[in-house]
Amino acid sequence: MAPFLAYEDRGPQGPASSLPSLPLVLIHGHPFDRTMWAPQTEEFSRARRVVVPDLRGYGASPVVPGSTPLSRFAQDVEELLDELEVETFVLGGLSMGGQIVMECYRRFPERIRGLVLADTFPAADTPEGKATRNAMADRLLREGMRGYADEVLEKMVAPYADAGAKAHVHRMMTATAPEGAAAALRGRAERPDYRDLLTRVTVPALVVVGEDDEYTPVSDAEAMHAALPDSTLRVIERAAHLPNLERPREFNEALGEFLARVGRSS
Repeated sequence: MAPFLAYEDRGPQGPASSLPSLPLVLIHGHPFDRTMWAPQTEEFSRARRVVVPDLRGYGASPVVPGSTPLSRFAQDVEELLDELEVETFVLGGLSMGGQIVMECYRRFPERIRGLVLADTFPAADTPEGKATRNAMADRLLREGMRGYADEVLEKMVAPYADAGAKAHVHRMMTATAPEGAAAALRGRAERPDYRDLLTRVTVPALVVVGEDDEYTPVSDAEAMHAALPDSTLRVIERAAHLPNLERPREFNEALGEFLARVGRSS
């Protein structure tokens, strides 16, 4: 059966026992696609298998209107990894992707050997937050993505970010189908609170955040770091909400050190 999700699968292939390192699975944020992880896919697929899907409604994956809860995204990821025969792995995500990672850990923790939580937060939405997400979903369906992309570009990446990174982020946002983005917003508004789950995580975790992130500030990352039993916190200087694109060298250094640590512990 062909996987539902579009994806990139790079690096050494084969059963986990035959691979030099644990596979790395990376989940993009909203409203992006798998090319968000291009610097990490390029860097880490040299020595390990790297699987990077387009979530439903994004990139080249099918668009399903309505409401897409985080549990559905997590189930899609699980089914893709089943299809690819990726049994155990390190799982990372940024922003909404980080929340999907938390939902994945809730659903199938026995398969996950390490967590990477970048520029994300575990709390459920407030009533005001739910109303804001649903209003934005209505707006995207009504107006399309360009106006929104223009407005938030310099919050997604810092105003001082490299022009190439800015162009890449704007291109991903404007290429996203409004129906897919709206469905994710509606589903995300109803997400559970993952704060208690974090206190029960039994694998190493890396918490990463851009120093100038307005959406998920450093204080959110510090709270996750404090809640997780075994975590490392890295604050990436001169970056906002997408430090993996704004400062790929620094982000990759942090991720590489974490992967080496997980490899030793595994």
